[in-house]
This record gives sequence, structure tokens and C-alpha cells, in this order.
Amino acid sequence: MKGVNLATVNQAKEMGLLESEFEKIKEILGRTPNFCELSIYGVMWSEHCSYKNSILWLKKLPKDGPHMLVKAGEENAGLVDIGDGIACCFKIESHNHPSAIEPYQGAATGVGGINRDIFTMGARPIAQLNSLRFGDISLDRTKWLLRGVTKGIGDYGNAFGIPIVGGEVFFDSSFNTNPLVNAFSAGIMKSENMISAVSNGVGNPIFIVGSRTGKDGIHGASFASKDLSEDSSEDLPAVQVGDPFQEKLLLEATMELSKTDAIVGMQDMGAAGITCSTNEMSAAGSHGMKIYLDKVPTRQSDMKDWEILLSESQERMLIVVKKGNENIVNEIFKKWDLSCEKIGEVIEGDFVEYYMHDSLVAKVPYDSLVLGGGAPIYEREYTEPEYFKRFKNFNIESIKLPSDLVKVARFLCENPNISSKRWVFEQYDSMVGTVNMSTNVKSDAAIVNLKGSKRALAMTVDCNSRFVNSNPQEGCSMAVAEAARNIVCSGGVPSAITNCLNFGNPYNPEVYWQFVNSIKGMKLACEKFKTPVTGGNVSFYNQTSDDNIEIPVFPTPTIGMLGIVEDKSHITSLSFNSEKDLIFLFGTSKNNISCSEYLTSFHNIKESPTPEFCLDTEFKLHEAIKNLIRKNLIKSAHDVSDGGLFICLIESCIDKNFGFQIIGEESIRDDAFLFGESPSRVIVSVSKSKENNFVKHLQSESVDFKLIGSVTSGEISYNDISFGDIKDYKNLYENSLSDKMNT
Repeated sequence: MKGVNLATVNQAKEMGLLESEFEKIKEILGRTPNFCELSIYGVMWSEHCSYKNSILWLKKLPKDGPHMLVKAGEENAGLVDIGDGIACCFKIESHNHPSAIEPYQGAATGVGGINRDIFTMGARPIAQLNSLRFGDISLDRTKWLLRGVTKGIGDYGNAFGIPIVGGEVFFDSSFNTNPLVNAFSAGIMKSENMISAVSNGVGNPIFIVGSRTGKDGIHGASFASKDLSEDSSEDLPAVQVGDPFQEKLLLEATMELSKTDAIVGMQDMGAAGITCSTNEMSAAGSHGMKIYLDKVPTRQSDMKDWEILLSESQERMLIVVKKGNENIVNEIFKKWDLSCEKIGEVIEGDFVEYYMHDSLVAKVPYDSLVLGGGAPIYEREYTEPEYFKRFKNFNIESIKLPSDLVKVARFLCENPNISSKRWVFEQYDSMVGTVNMSTNVKSDAAIVNLKGSKRALAMTVDCNSRFVNSNPQEGCSMAVAEAARNIVCSGGVPSAITNCLNFGNPYNPEVYWQFVNSIKGMKLACEKFKTPVTGGNVSFYNQTSDDNIEIPVFPTPTIGMLGIVEDKSHITSLSFNSEKDLIFLFGTSKNNISCSEYLTSFHNIKESPTPEFCLDTEFKLHEAIKNLIRKNLIKSAHDVSDGGLFICLIESCIDKNFGFQIIGEESIRDDAFLFGESPSRVIVSVSKSKENNFVKHLQSESVDFKLIGSVTSGEISYNDISFGDIKDYKNLYENSLSDKMNT
């Protein structure tokens, strides 16, 4: 290959590599790479694949926990023991940049990719959640993105047959150009049936199965590793095209294959396609591969070697088969009408060799391309932003107490960050599939039934981007805490998390400061709640370049948390269910409106610190709620979050059209009591007949609680001031987003 089509440093720069990285590649190979080899390094050393600007900090996150079966980085997704010989495989990933320029396919293929990560390990996907961020809802572009993304998610998920059981949607102008589309998927399997992404056994054949390879998705990982700009529409070929029906066939074939003893390992072809799967599987098994690219089934007849290698065409997987079992694999994929072609074999050594029509076109040492190997690792400079100290200067006394609290209450009920996302979730099928189904219980976390078991799964995705922007360490700790609180209030026990870390350009010291401090906050919270990190995704470069000014999105370290409901009798709704039930507030209300939707949207004050937060206080709250649920002393539980106490109560009332009457606290401003978003608070309802036992039990718990009112037939009142009827607020809450999307 020497002297043939040698790559240049300018080509390396076009692929997003640094000049120093080009020199390092030459040093690793002992020669100048050809264009095909440089293309391999360009995609594998992209931020999206190599995590070169984040891995140093990611390694500081806790990986061990009481339920862990597979730790972060060991396989395609994390695996935890949920009891009864069953394991749950779950992961969250982003598809931000593709969704920004082609929202339908960008979101749809994000759904497809995360589900393949799950069933490639031998688990059948049973539930999906989504965490979405968009810009100003009044903008036509935002509405176009929202329509495309939600339709892409719904169409792919519904056709594939996985219920979408929950999620979150947040709007802020920082996401006007660059939305965030984070997809979470969970599947279950018998623990002993796990399939590893490994390659070994010299002479074992290597198969590519599923869809044919096309020119869609080429350089997709590189596209995800740079800023969006006015020219990003030219990168449209980097967006993959998905086929959920093909993926459904691939799922069933994989499930059938997992019950045989015919395979050594299997891996999804996600970012970087054949390049990534061949090198990562080789590194995992310490064996090389010989791959014949001309044997790869393609959609176009004129595909070049590097195009075949870098294509991210969807619904494909790489399988290492035990020699002599080729017929078993062929028959299964023939039955499901899927392509199944032998494209190579396992070899000794430290290299993956790629051939095109018997000519060697690339030879690369696999260890130099994977996490923990020779890929570059950087610790970027980081600097505290000027705004961080400025935000702390906010004083609640600068905000005049509104004369009309009812006006504020109605305003918040129809705020797009608070009101029902029914317009979104009605496009999704939460009951599709027959193996395990969402219970559709209205609870803080999604509850997924496990047939044949007394157990259920609780899962949630959470992050308050505004909190993280204000104080990354505190805000990220609060995101983990909120996820755990949602699991606990629903009757579950937090088990582990997966994360999707969405930030701006890592070469911006202030952005990197946000990233570093978010990791620090996540570490502290995960250690406190014993929820190890099973893996996830880092998505940098989420920002817009405008006249050479980089505008990053709000930092958004999305937390996907899995919890175990040990007994289905523990499942707890957020909804009130009986008139005259007592309403108790757990946790302490503070004279604080910092970072609240009320302060940001109603008063248009964008700069304030996060509200006061303490991990120890949060942990004690969780333990108290868990114990109350297990003793059957409460009828509902709902955490106080966006919109504060008033919105929490409205959400508890809506299902059955109840109202509430509550009394405030003299030492706290009315707006802070009703609309402040101080964390570590939960509303519970208690039957009058159990009040004495409830209070007696809490004498042994070190947590603040207070009786604040009772459930009514429909009227809402605060300090004996009538706020009207629940049906009026329900109409505002449930129809606001639909009204905005139709204007």
C-alpha cells in the first residue's frame, strides 16, 4: 500500500482530526496512512466514537453496585440483575445533530440504534423513553422540529413494536437551532443468555446480517462531532434512513439466534458502521480480522472501500460464528428474509485487514482505535464562567410579590415546560407488544409489568437543564436525585443509571467547566444513592455558530434511571383518589424562587442560582417514602418539581377531577411557597383513618413533614382564597401545547 493514495494533513483536518493526531497516526502505523486508513481513524477518533475529550472524567464515575452484571464500557449496554433470574439491559443515547437537519429520520434512527444496542446483547426491548429539548415554541422552526422528531419516534417505535412509556420535553431558546433528542431503551433477558460483543477463535467466520449497506450515514460520527452551522444542511447524507419493519425482523432473528450455541459474539453497527464493529469486537477478544469489503451486500454498485467501511446504514449487525455452525445462522436469517453474508474470518494478531477485490486497502492495529487503547485522551482547559458568580447575586427581595396569585397559577398551567405533553405522547403507543406491558399507572416514573413475576420495573429520564446551567455540579446532582425520587415515589428502589451528556464545544473552557462539574455532581449523587453508571453517551458540539460566535445549548446531562419494584403491591400513583384525604408535604419549603419556571417565565428573570440542595436530606426523604409505601400508609406520592407545589397538586388532582385546600406558611412568601422549586419535597395523600399510624411511624424517621390541607371535590383554595375549579386548570394544562402547535 505504500505510496498508493497517501493521505494528507489537510484531508485529516477535513475529517476533524488535529495535525498532531495525524502525526500520531503516522507514528502508530510507522508510515503515512492511505486515504482509506485515514478515514478509519477520522471516524474512530472522532469525539462521538473515541470520547477523547471526556473519557478521563467519565472514568471517575462509580461503576459498581449491588445489582450490576455488566459494567460501563464492557458491552453495548449496561446489565443489572432484577431478580428471579432476569436481567435488565438498558441504555440512553443521543441523535441530536441528525435530528437538527432531518428531524424525522434523525429521531427514528436514534430509536432504532438504541434498540439494537439492547437486543444485540440478547435482550428483548420492552420499553422506551425519550428526553427532548427544543427552542422557543413560538418559532416555526421549533414546531417543524417538534413535529418531525415526535413523528419519527412514534412511527419507528410503534412499527417496531416497543411501547414508549414516558419521557420529558423542555423548551428554551438555547435549543433554537440544535435540539436534543435522547432515546432510552430497556430490555429483559435471562442472565445466562447474554451475547458479548467479542471476537475470537482463529478461522471463525464473520457475517454481516440485516439490511444492505448504502451511502446514507457516511461520516455520521464525524458530523456528530462538530458544530452545527448554516452549512450543516450539506451534511444531510450523514443522516441515516431507518426501516422499523426490517429492524423487527432483525430482532426476531437475533432472539432465535441467541437460543443457539452457534455464535461467539455479535455487535450492532451504529456509529462508524463496519469500522467500529470490526475493531471493537477484535479488541474485546484480542484477535484480528480479515474483512472482504467487496462481499458486503450494498445498495449501490459503485461504493468505494471507505464508503462501505464508514456507512452507518441502519438495521445491520456483525456476527462472529463458531466455525461449522454457518448453516444454523444462514437458515435463521433466511427464515426471516434477511441478508446474511460471510465477509471475513478471525485471524491471529493485532490488526484488522480490509480487502477490496483481493487487494489490501487498509491495515490498522485495532487497539489504536478503541476506548482505553491508543486513541487520544485529552484533559481540556476549563474556566469558571463569568455568569456563575453573577447568577449568585440574585435576591428574592428584588421581585415584587404578585398581587394576583391566580393569574400566576393559570400562567404556569399553560406554560409549555409545565403543561401536559399529551400532544406528544398521543403519537406514541404505550401498550404495543404482548410480552411485557406498561401499566399506564399515572406515577412519577414509568412502571413496566414483568409477566410471571411479582416484580415490575420503574424507569425515568430526568434533567433540569436550567438548574445545570446555573450550577453544573449542584444541578447534575439534583438531576440524579430527581430521577431517584421519581423511582421511589412510584414504589421502586433505584438500581442504576445510564447517562446522555449533552454539552457545547469541549474546546470552549467555559463549556468544559460545565462538563467537568456535572461529572463531579453526578459522581456524588450516584455514590449517595448507590446507583452506578452502566454507560451512556457523550454528545459535545451542541451549539450554533453564528457570525463566528459559538452559542452553546444549556448543558443537559440527562439521567436515565432504572428502578426495581420488588412487589407490585408497592406501585404508587401520583393521583389523589378520595375526597377528604389529608395532604402532607415532606421536606422543607424555602423562601426561594431561584431558577424556577415562575421566575424565568413570569418575571422574565433568567439569572439566578440553583435552590438550596443537600444530598443527605434528599436521601433521608427517599428512605421515609419507601418505608411509608411498604407499610401501606399512603395512598399517593408525587414529587415537587417544575412549577413548584401548586403544579404538583394540580397534577395529583387532574386524573379524577379532585381539588385541594391548603394553608401556607407565615414565614414564607406566597409565591415561594406555591411556585418555588426547592428540591427534596414530596406530596403524599393519607386516609384519615390511617393518620395516627402515619404520624406515629414518622416519629422514627428523621425527615420534615407537615399537614398542609386536604383533597376536595373540585374546588381549589389557598389560605381560604378560592382559585377556581380543577376542570378549568385541567383544560389549560392538557390543551396548551396542542393550542400552541396549531397556531
